[in-house]
Amino acid sequence: MTDFLQNAERIFETATSADGMELESGNLAILIGQDGGIRMLMGTDWPLHSLESHYGAEAAYRISRSASQVRVEGKSRSASCLLQSEPVSSIAKRLLADRPRYLLAA
Repeated sequence: MTDFLQNAERIFETATSADGMELESGNLAILIGQDGGIRMLMGTDWPLHSLESHYGAEAAYRISRSASQVRVEGKSRSASCLLQSEPVSSIAKRLLADRPRYLLAA
């Protein structure tokens, strides 16, 4: 696995483990420079490729949280990725899909 994908996975794990913590602005961008330096930007609505280009970053990640869902988008010059948690409601629906929702009584 490349450093780009490993970083995305680590960012995702951290974002999902911060249960109950809300991002003030709804999203956070993390830029990793060519020298390995990290820059964090709160509330930016710029596309990742624009942030990457403007700051000369080697990789850019955006973390967004809405309700019970966490989303991490990543972009580098040669790759992109999207990691997204599932809302609790969709997990419950999938778990209960094969169960009868009623019982027949004689």
